[in-house]
Amino acid sequence: MSIDKRSAARLAIVQALYQMEVASKGVNEVFAEFESHWMGREIEGDQYKPAEPAFFRDVVQGVLTDQVAIDRQIDHALSGGWPLARVEAVMRAVLRAGAYELRARKDVPPRVVIKEYVDVAGAFFGPTESGMVNAVLDKIAREERAAELA
Repeated sequence: MSIDKRSAARLAIVQALYQMEVASKGVNEVFAEFESHWMGREIEGDQYKPAEPAFFRDVVQGVLTDQVAIDRQIDHALSGGWPLARVEAVMRAVLRAGAYELRARKDVPPRVVIKEYVDVAGAFFGPTESGMVNAVLDKIAREERAAELA
């Protein structure tokens, strides 16, 4: 599977999770919308790259299924007792997707997961926020995948 399709899927995953939280869209609505209208299409002059649909579905569904445990883990990893609820919605989506991949997608090396979501954060935010994503996902990776990082 092409790395570009996974990268495109991660960006779509973050956008889908954001829409589900902010616009209260359901998972089936988000799957249909992203797969038919976003992935691999041009919208308002922006070309959206083809994404890997099965990977997109797995991560979005996985975040929803395990969201309570994922949020608890992110809360624990955030420094200074800053609760996830106070983190901006796009950032929450980035952290949730990255945490899910670290927890459940053992086929993806932890350093790849971290780098990819730091890059996604960089598309929306500056270096401070990207650094926070790096720190939080690194902490979670050390809990979930310590042997791979040793």
